[in-house]
Amino acid sequence: MLNIGCHLSTSKGFENMGKEALSIGANTFQFFTRNPRGGMAKKIDEKDVAALLELTKANNFATLLAHASYTLNGCSADDSTRKFAIEMMTDDLARMEYLPNNFYNFHPGSHVKQGVDIGIDYIAEMLNGILKPEQTTIVLLETMSGKGSEVGQNFEELKAILDRIILSDKMGVCLDTCHVYDSGYDIVNDLDGVLAKFDDIIGLDKLYAIHLNDSKYPFNSHKDRHETIGQGFIGLKAIADIISHPKLSHLPFFLETPNELSGHAEEIRLLKSVYRG
Repeated sequence: MLNIGCHLSTSKGFENMGKEALSIGANTFQFFTRNPRGGMAKKIDEKDVAALLELTKANNFATLLAHASYTLNGCSADDSTRKFAIEMMTDDLARMEYLPNNFYNFHPGSHVKQGVDIGIDYIAEMLNGILKPEQTTIVLLETMSGKGSEVGQNFEELKAILDRIILSDKMGVCLDTCHVYDSGYDIVNDLDGVLAKFDDIIGLDKLYAIHLNDSKYPFNSHKDRHETIGQGFIGLKAIADIISHPKLSHLPFFLETPNELSGHAEEIRLLKSVYRG
């Protein structure tokens, strides 16, 4: 079974996100924990959350994925920005316990000319101060495309963060297909080789979710522009290979492509038609 969903807006509430997912043939979804370009978060409606949990259980949903705000930068050169990131993630993970046993994904951040090693130290310090033994949420580092001073543009940088985390069982990775392709991992012509490298450096047991996106830019371009499935440089064949790969097919896949809900429905139908599970 293909576990597939897309990014949905929280504006209509949690239960409605679940209903929207079902309406497009999805069995999971991704959502922002708060304003993606700011820091404001809506008050939790416990009845709404309970209704979503009932719906996901009744319809055998795969694990859900929450996405942190893009403004969260735990390795900034600015002290106040790092403090803000700590406050946001602490609050996000507390809120995630209303939706237990799901995933929380974030961009590692940008070191802003401090150097990647300092950035990695800041990120690990932040996580070690926030993660709690009792939390049910798994926190995922997202693979990045390597633009600017992003941390996480290669597997080694993600591994360096993970190696510094005390509560390592609370951490994992979300692989973004557009990002890894743009950063220089050839998932089109050497998917097995890329997965072998990931397994050797990080371990496939740490791969919990996949952002399934085509790319507007060619291989190793270090850009970050997602494209509709089958319309970019990765292409439908390679994406079909990814969702059908025996080492990946059990994972939840989340579309972040430039589409409205009807477009995501078409993409999901297409992906189900080429899935070889």
